[in-house]
Amino acid sequence: MDRELYRKIDAWFEAHREELIRDIIRLVRIPSVSDPASGTVPFGAACRRAMDEMLEIGREHGFVTENYDYYVGRIGSAEKNWDNMIGFWNHLDVVPVGNGWEYEPFEPVFKEHFLIGRGAQDNKGPAIGMLYVMQCLRELSVPMKHELSLFVGCDEERGMEDLAWYAAHHPCPAMSMIADSGFPVCYGEKGILEGQMAACREWSDAVVSCSGGSAGNMIPDRACAGFRQDKNLEEALRKHLEDRGKDKPAVSIKRTNEGLEVTAEGTAKHSAFPEGSCNAIHELAAFLEEIQELGETDRTLFETLAFLSEEYYGANTGISYEDEVSGKTTCAATVLTMDGRRPVLHLNIRYAITDDPDRIQDGLRRAAKEQGMDWKTERDSGPNYFPREHPAVKLLTDLYNEMTGEKTESFVMGGGTYARKLPNAFAYGVGGMRETDEDVQAKKRLFLPGHGGAHEPDEGLNVRQLLEALKIYAMSVAALNDCPLKLPE
Repeated sequence: MDRELYRKIDAWFEAHREELIRDIIRLVRIPSVSDPASGTVPFGAACRRAMDEMLEIGREHGFVTENYDYYVGRIGSAEKNWDNMIGFWNHLDVVPVGNGWEYEPFEPVFKEHFLIGRGAQDNKGPAIGMLYVMQCLRELSVPMKHELSLFVGCDEERGMEDLAWYAAHHPCPAMSMIADSGFPVCYGEKGILEGQMAACREWSDAVVSCSGGSAGNMIPDRACAGFRQDKNLEEALRKHLEDRGKDKPAVSIKRTNEGLEVTAEGTAKHSAFPEGSCNAIHELAAFLEEIQELGETDRTLFETLAFLSEEYYGANTGISYEDEVSGKTTCAATVLTMDGRRPVLHLNIRYAITDDPDRIQDGLRRAAKEQGMDWKTERDSGPNYFPREHPAVKLLTDLYNEMTGEKTESFVMGGGTYARKLPNAFAYGVGGMRETDEDVQAKKRLFLPGHGGAHEPDEGLNVRQLLEALKIYAMSVAALNDCPLKLPE
């Protein structure tokens, strides 16, 4: 570690702290949920605004920008040597807002050292941060043997069609680093398989509506079922609610113009890391399956939904699997809709690197048949694996540990980043920094339980941690000077 260089980088970032925050706020104000069906290609008007704003910020900081038809933007130098380029990749789209916010999701506020707003942490703060890393190295005249470019996309959270399009039409850097994970090096990512379990039976006329969740990669924090007015049913629902005890997740019943509405509350988390969450779809279905005043068909359907949303590791769908490289395959029920009168349950599966997607789909078809449902695969994004023996993995991991005093190792994760769509790519930071006691106390004051994280209500960016992470990133990029970008073939 070059301690004199770190002293300069540390001073530079502290001097640019307020400017960094202002630039992040400019992006967080834009509600850039990817929406290909909006009529504004490719991902909706808000994503186009986010791209325009990001590229404008890049120009204001003295870089050349390119807009690849609003799929991807590039910020860097005018000349492009693709064979000697390190590409940094971030995304400007965000997951839907969801429910339960204490703060306004697109009116960002800065409290203590947290910037609160949808996308602040995932991934607009890191996107601006990587721009500042390039500016820092340039202004400190750090000699760079590799060319640096920052790329930003607008469809990461929905399906990564932005990167699929870009890779099919334009060159890719020799090596790519994605600032959308934890430190140190994430050299592998599980596969992502998504699809729908559609019931073969229809709801009875008693069921008016049934829905839950807002995004395929979020554990749902709310689910609702509407029923036609029925005095006996209402009495049964209220008695069951009274009898179930106060230690259970929140369920509420209210009268509506159409009759009755039952709502279950859960806790939202990223579906790749579902541990500790509470799935609102399961809570709703488990509550309603016990109501004898519902007809047999409706009770059976709720029982099926409760069973399929009960756990997160594929036991109930017959696809459980685990390997030493990446751990357990996860399977989360994330969205509940209706196709006509039939309930449809969306599953988000993160499968282990050595798992077989054909095995998974065979298991899902068998489980669907057993439950009186049909399975339909919608997306299969294969795992990503960056060679662990690449010298960059050890170099960056060792540098992170030296700078932080940690003893971490490179790892594989269930989350999906742009690395899976790019050649010779891996994720590296900027998350996972150790919290101080001050951080812990500030989070308790600012956020309710289950709030403040990526994909959660009141998403918050710890700016103190981000600044420390960006200093590590700048040192890491400088350290890659003598590292080959590709392994010899």
